[in-house]
Amino acid sequence: MPGRRALVERDVATALTKAEPTVVFTSRTFDQMVDATAAQERLIAMMSGFFGALAMLLAALGLYGIVAHAVSARRTEIGLRMALGARPAGIARLVFRRVGVLIVTGLVLGVAGSWWAAKLITPLLFQVEARDPITFSGTVAVLVGVGALAAWVPARRAARLDPATVLREG
Repeated sequence: MPGRRALVERDVATALTKAEPTVVFTSRTFDQMVDATAAQERLIAMMSGFFGALAMLLAALGLYGIVAHAVSARRTEIGLRMALGARPAGIARLVFRRVGVLIVTGLVLGVAGSWWAAKLITPLLFQVEARDPITFSGTVAVLVGVGALAAWVPARRAARLDPATVLREG
C-alpha cells in the first residue's frame, strides 16, 4: 500500500524533526537499496559485455581481412585449379579448410588461456561458476559461427572466379 507507506514516512520524518531539527530523513525500499548497491557492478558487467562484443567484431573483421587477402593473393592458383576442373564447392571448401585451421588454433589457445585465467577470477564471482562448461561451449559455438561468417564472403568470391579472366590477368 503506497499510501500507507507515505503516511508512515511522513510521521517518522515529523517525529525525527521534532526530536532533532538537524536530522535529514530519507527512506528507500529494500529493492531500491539493492538496485543502488548493485548499480556499479551492473554497469561494469554491461560495459564488459559491450567491449567483448566489440572485440569479437574486430576479430571477425580481422579474420575477414586475412582471408580476403589470402584469396586475392592466390587468385591465379584458384583460377588454375578451376581451369583444371575444380568445382566451386571444392574451392570454397579449400578456403574454409584454411580458415578452419586458424579458428581451431585460436580456440585451443583461447580456451586453454580462459581455463587457466578462470582460477584468478573465481574470488570475484558470486554464485557463478568460473569454469562453466555451458558457457565455454556456447562461446566456442559463437566464435566458430563468427569465423565461418567472416570466411563466407571471401570463399564465395573465390568460388565465383572466372578461370579464363584470372589466367589472362595473371
